[in-house]
Amino acid sequence: MTLPQRSRTLAVASLVVATATLALSGCAKSEDTNDAGGDNGQAAQAVQTPAASSGPGCKLETYGAPKLDLKDAIVGFSQSEKEANPFRIAETQSIKDEAAKVGVKKLLTTNAQSQLPKQISDIQDMLAQGAQFLIVAPLNSDGLEPAFQAAAAKKVPVLTIDRKVNATACKDYLAFLGSDFVEQGKRSADAMIKATGGKGKVAILLGASGNNVTTDRTKGFVDQIKAKAPGLEIVAQQTGEFARDKGQQVMEQLIQSKPDISAVYAENDEMALGAVTALKAAGKSPGKDVKIVSIDGTRNAVQALANGELNAVIESNPRFGPLAFATVQKFYAGEEIPENVIIADRAYDDSNAKASVGGAY
Repeated sequence: MTLPQRSRTLAVASLVVATATLALSGCAKSEDTNDAGGDNGQAAQAVQTPAASSGPGCKLETYGAPKLDLKDAIVGFSQSEKEANPFRIAETQSIKDEAAKVGVKKLLTTNAQSQLPKQISDIQDMLAQGAQFLIVAPLNSDGLEPAFQAAAAKKVPVLTIDRKVNATACKDYLAFLGSDFVEQGKRSADAMIKATGGKGKVAILLGASGNNVTTDRTKGFVDQIKAKAPGLEIVAQQTGEFARDKGQQVMEQLIQSKPDISAVYAENDEMALGAVTALKAAGKSPGKDVKIVSIDGTRNAVQALANGELNAVIESNPRFGPLAFATVQKFYAGEEIPENVIIADRAYDDSNAKASVGGAY
């Protein structure tokens, strides 16, 4: 997120109190379901306090949508990827839990299974079923125009979460809720510099192409490394598509083609955990022989960090339900919604990992 984009978030301040106190009672678990102990404070998303404002946000009358009572409404949620990834599991469950909590009349849910044409048809199908408000986790930053046009034709607002779309806020969609992905990349770079002492050869496991998350997490990391640690050389950048098996495959190839790699930046935890498997199979010690920094904050990754197999994890909180529905309610109450609602993300390292496992998703 660039500073100009973030500058529109001043109106979010009113969301902070309402949102920061909301915690979900039924967040989905990852593969490790150990709930013993732990710090559960990271369950709820908190909104960053904005520093400045440069222009208006979006109000109901500006958007041109009819007023709506959620207790008498049909809301649609379009998930982008299969729910094998803990982030997606927690995200979908959070939306479902909060819809039930606020009393939404009917929640429609779909999953695009990482296929853009399916996400377009999913959204169109929900509109055909009478959806009056849409929450969309976009697969890509481009390509959803037909779905958004169909929503606009029916005056159905679209709230995007976790990935930005290349479109016009308050026209093609209402607003974006999510993290500052460039900042996540910078924080990952800082953690990598700390873990490596600022020297070594780094491989980047890129996320899926075509969305701003991958682009921004890469930019933030690369720019920060260049600025602060010229002794860290980025020797490879290959996509692992945000998947554990792909991350493992790429790491296996890199071990053969670039055996002197001493650090890995994985743009999500699943790829990092795949890299851990590959390194172990090659007789290397992840976290020691090869330093690993990743982004997400899944329970398995935080546990791996506690075990010494990862060196740092930057959180990307998937529990969008409370913030999404708080935003919807404020929108229909006539309040102005900023173009970008940026959440604050935690960082995990060896000082807090063990205490945080129980509260991770």
